[in-house]
Amino acid sequence: MNPVDRILLVEDDPRLAEMLTEYLGQAGFRVTHAATGRAALDHLAAAEIDALILDLMLPDMDGLDVCRQLRASSDVPVLMLTARGDAIDRIVGLEIGADDYLPKPFEPRELLARLRAILRRRVDLRHIDAPPGATPPAADAFLRFGRLEIDPAAHAARLDGVPCELTAYQFDLLLVLARHAGRVLSRDALMDLLKGEPLEAFDRSIDVHMSRIRAAVEDDPKKPRRIITVRGAGYLFAKVQD
Repeated sequence: MNPVDRILLVEDDPRLAEMLTEYLGQAGFRVTHAATGRAALDHLAAAEIDALILDLMLPDMDGLDVCRQLRASSDVPVLMLTARGDAIDRIVGLEIGADDYLPKPFEPRELLARLRAILRRRVDLRHIDAPPGATPPAADAFLRFGRLEIDPAAHAARLDGVPCELTAYQFDLLLVLARHAGRVLSRDALMDLLKGEPLEAFDRSIDVHMSRIRAAVEDDPKKPRRIITVRGAGYLFAKVQD
């Protein structure tokens, strides 16, 4: 982790914001605080950041709207904070581009662990192990599977030459699957390869991200031919594709 990673904390609770700013600052981050959605969007337009910690319940606008506007122009990692009990809010957040979520109340150490995880995923993908006996692909090796092209150097995927709309985390998932084409990867294996935190027993966030990837790279997401679900085992990226 870069010791001066720039974090934008969007949180309207001043006491929580002060505590998190101090805690993350002691962990080596440079934290900027915004108390409203509009202040956050203004900061995002004026300065570069490395990650966004985003509360969903803001006084002037829904945090989901902030995430939507951010995703229109940026793939910066987003960690959502939510006090809402309904799982649909977390699912919607993941679907519109958040990389991870953390329900309130939470332990600051867990927030720090999740923040570090989403920051290092892209870097750690350069060191993903190849299958036993295989030669690891170059970090920026261009991958082609029929009409689907995956360009690690540009952090982009294209289908028939048209860019696929994927968040940074969704691209990382696609890249992991493609680099292990023909192998079934469980959810736990995917998280390990992404250097993420262990999945909780009923955590299905990867499934939500996978549905968004399929929407971007499959001709018919309901009948996928590129990313196959192997029931009870995980996901398989097909080696041969049209």
